[in-house]
Amino acid sequence: IEPRYMLLDEPFAGIDPRTVEDIQAIIAALREKGLGVLITDHNVRETLEITDRSYIIVDGEILTAGDAQTLTADARVRRIYLGDKFQLDQ
Repeated sequence: IEPRYMLLDEPFAGIDPRTVEDIQAIIAALREKGLGVLITDHNVRETLEITDRSYIIVDGEILTAGDAQTLTADARVRRIYLGDKFQLDQ
């Protein structure tokens, strides 16, 4: 079987920073092989660091979608989900 997509449910939940890096590297390798990776996770920073496109879902509805910069710059996303002090690591 050659899957086209893989769903990862909370891959960054409850793990240490080194393991986060390992998982991010594995996801990057899968993407390079052409596999689509769908991630659902509350660890926003770790997830946005490796995604091309993300969705913020509130009450079962898509609030907004886009790349990391688009999402973190959106005033509604900051007000409802991220908070004013949220920053992506540079």
